Amino acid sequence: MIICCCFAATAQTNYTFITHHNVVKDSYNFWVSVPDTYEEQRGTIPVVIFLHGASLRGNDLNRVRRYGPLDAIAMGRDIDAIIIAPQNPGGAWNSVKVLNILNWVTKRYEVDTNRIYLIGMSLGGFGTIEFLANHAEKIAASMELCGGTIRKDLCKLNTVPLWIIHGTADRAVPVSRAQEIYESMKKCGRTDLLRLDKWAGVNHGDLARLFYLKETYQWLFAHSKADTPRQVNKEIQLKSSDMANAYKDINRGSNVITVKAYSRKKQDPNDMRRTDDGDDDEMAARETAASTPKVDTQKPSTPKPAASKPATGAKYHTVKQGDTLYAIAKKHHTTVDKLCKLNKIKETTILQLGRKLRVK
Repeated sequence: MIICCCFAATAQTNYTFITHHNVVKDSYNFWVSVPDTYEEQRGTIPVVIFLHGASLRGNDLNRVRRYGPLDAIAMGRDIDAIIIAPQNPGGAWNSVKVLNILNWVTKRYEVDTNRIYLIGMSLGGFGTIEFLANHAEKIAASMELCGGTIRKDLCKLNTVPLWIIHGTADRAVPVSRAQEIYESMKKCGRTDLLRLDKWAGVNHGDLARLFYLKETYQWLFAHSKADTPRQVNKEIQLKSSDMANAYKDINRGSNVITVKAYSRKKQDPNDMRRTDDGDDDEMAARETAASTPKVDTQKPSTPKPAASKPATGAKYHTVKQGDTLYAIAKKHHTTVDKLCKLNKIKETTILQLGRKLRVK
């Protein structure tokens, strides 16, 4: 089996993050991330679908950037793929809605439909199993982290390379849920395409670090639906000890991110190829474009001098390329809510390069 490691070798990669609100009927609002390598890889670039956990549910798409592939890119991880990151407003993931988004994206971008990957954590892990149970034929390989399922008919899961990882110290979703998936798959026959890892002492939230490891994406990209026969890659390894290295080989600020809103009137030349979804979708897209600011982080702004001396004991952080409110809060051991109150901003505020944020 050929292992395809799709990571850019250049020091800086440009990514366009595009928001889509009420664009696809019977679906979710979602992000699409497009790397600047898309043009040269038309027809061969892979797709990664990310399903988030319960903590990111809501109606603010910026929450979906708190962890996962989009945040990994902001942290400096190069992921040479188109990434689809929908937001679940509440309840369980609906596989039909996810499929509708996938179909919409693959109509508008020239991608390799043999290399579509699915990864989900926690509630997103439940959604991953649900999607595979209904639409496994769409997926080249999938990774499911600390999730589970209430379904019993999991025979389709035996047709796709699947890596399930669960921690034995998980108190939110017990590790027995992973075993239940295996037992249901075993009733259908051979489970040769399954990798099941139970990591001793690992808790629920620990597994979020896997989104920042290059091996996670290398393993996904090592598979294709065109493989004959289909096999699961066992050469690329991930161990619980690897999570300690999640942020060591990535350089925050090495990627440039441009945030845009989908609009038919002002299309990104690297983006849409078709515009045939109807007037309702066009109106929704136009309203989104009007209400969502466009930010090109390639042009840093010069911070204005402070009008007065900072408060005694105050501490500040200068916004750099790739920074998010969540990452800044984590770095300074505070919360996004406190940052917003200190700086009189909202979670949806787009951070301008060079701006000084008070963190204490």
